[in-house]
Amino acid sequence: MSYVMVDIESDGPIPGDYSMICFGAVLVDEKLDRTFYGQLKPISERFDPTALSISGFSRDDTLTFDDPTTVMTNFKTWIQENSKGRPIFISDNNGFDRMFICW
Repeated sequence: MSYVMVDIESDGPIPGDYSMICFGAVLVDEKLDRTFYGQLKPISERFDPTALSISGFSRDDTLTFDDPTTVMTNFKTWIQENSKGRPIFISDNNGFDRMFICW
């Protein structure tokens, strides 16, 4: 069993209507040196400028980000290569972050 700390930024309050635009993850161990970071192109035309501003990115910035399917596939591979057994996700706001990561 491995713990993976995840933090996401989005451009709104719920997945589907809004988009996860970036996230980072770290395998929780003594070194904290196995990390993942992804920036995802929006999946929706909708966005809340106030929510987006928290990330420090503009809408134009996010439109240049990577294809979400590619980023999430790479994240899955990273998890498989860096964790043992079924990973347990933890975050500062599990309900919010999990909603986007596992949607």
